[in-house]
Amino acid sequence: MTSRTSFAPGKIILSGEYAVLFGYSGIAVPPSLGVNAVFEEDATPGRVAVRWEGGEQWQPYVEKIVEACRRKNAELSGTLNIHASLPIGKGMGSSTALIIAVTRALLGEDSREAAAKIEDTLNPGHSGFDFAAIWENAPILFSTSAGPRRTDLSPELLRRAILIDTGLPGESTTQLVAWMRGRTAGIQEPLEIIEGCTYRLLQGEPLDAVLREHHKAQVALGVVPAGVQHLIAAIEEAGGAGKVIGAGSRTGGAGIVLAAGDREEIGKIASQRSMPIMTL
Repeated sequence: MTSRTSFAPGKIILSGEYAVLFGYSGIAVPPSLGVNAVFEEDATPGRVAVRWEGGEQWQPYVEKIVEACRRKNAELSGTLNIHASLPIGKGMGSSTALIIAVTRALLGEDSREAAAKIEDTLNPGHSGFDFAAIWENAPILFSTSAGPRRTDLSPELLRRAILIDTGLPGESTTQLVAWMRGRTAGIQEPLEIIEGCTYRLLQGEPLDAVLREHHKAQVALGVVPAGVQHLIAAIEEAGGAGKVIGAGSRTGGAGIVLAAGDREEIGKIASQRSMPIMTL
């Protein structure tokens, strides 16, 4: 009997949220956090059992991925064990990481096309940004016209950075993408600012300076709820900077915020708001 192990990282979008949907460029990097999937084949005909302690609410989603894989290989049979160190549903690409990790575990490393089709089905309207960054597991410069290109970034870029969990967004990424695609007024300028942030990072500008401008553009787009704006304002008052690294939200939490500055001070600010922190 065979056993296959697969890992897919999440993604941290340094610049480009929503802008890539409209043809602009963005940059994403993989964190060490991600999804591990282990498939242990057995002789039970026609069944793949899913085991994921603590991931019960995502079981239906994983089962859809498994069924799509079984349509590619009806002989798949065994147990799929999943472990995620990545925050689920909070803007770090967890849904795409699950697709890639599970598809690789079930179908093997040469399964990019199959995984991409599952991504199209389960995450309609996506730009391809998350998929490219997570599949490549490397810093990616992305635009819909040029596609993904690996890019070099200074290893020191995220040295003083920290992640803050601001809570689950009030809307799904699919809902937010559809809302953004349906807008025509008031979005052009912030989208252009966001693309400018992409090229400022490529040119080696300090992360905190770029994060401040990017955050203002996200606020202008309406995807940073008030509570998260107050959090980032406090971080800026302490000499740091921060931005939402996923789709954000219109209500509720905004998923994960990337903050740069004095880690200890930022940790205190997050703790005052009962927001967990994660190091990179």
